[in-house]
Amino acid sequence: MAALGAPLRTLRALRHAAGCSYRDSPAYRHVLAAFRAHWVTGEKLCRAQQELHFQAATYLCLLRSVREHEALHREYHGRGERSPQEVAGLVGFRLPQQPGGKG
Repeated sequence: MAALGAPLRTLRALRHAAGCSYRDSPAYRHVLAAFRAHWVTGEKLCRAQQELHFQAATYLCLLRSVREHEALHREYHGRGERSPQEVAGLVGFRLPQQPGGKG
């Protein structure tokens, strides 16, 4: 597994990945409250901070993956049924015109 990096960097990246309304996100508020509760001071060293940092990094990965999935889904998702003229144009053909100017 790759190194996690600095916890503050992870928290800032999480804030940017959550979007403009990140403060309204219950998950972001939970992670922030947990970070504050497990803050390392000179008097106390909490082992749960590494676990918390890992959870924050995992949530950040989830947010980035969901955003990337949505972008790929928008780009490659089918748009429904196409007309025969549209399908013919996609493959480089033209449909024959009907007599009497109907097509």
